[in-house]
Amino acid sequence: MKVKFESELWIWDARRDETWTFVSLPADVSEDIRHLTSGLTRGFGSVRVRASIGGSSWTTSIFPDKARDAYVLPVKRAIRTAESLTAGDTASVTIELSDA
Repeated sequence: MKVKFESELWIWDARRDETWTFVSLPADVSEDIRHLTSGLTRGFGSVRVRASIGGSSWTTSIFPDKARDAYVLPVKRAIRTAESLTAGDTASVTIELSDA
């Protein structure tokens, strides 16, 4: 499954001092992923993905966020720097579920 979407970068409130920055996947995409990966998730309900923003790609995991009722994708500092993104910016994101 490969999905393209746009989402605003936001900082996780629990760790604001560490600037853990995420984007939220659309609710309908999150629901599809829940159905596809039922019983196949890793720790914390995570799902391995290949993510891309602009010219940057990396392998990571998405995590379920009950408060948002959606999966969230962490966007590490190196990606934010390479793509000139900060919290509040909107990014065009592509994710592809990994086989591993």
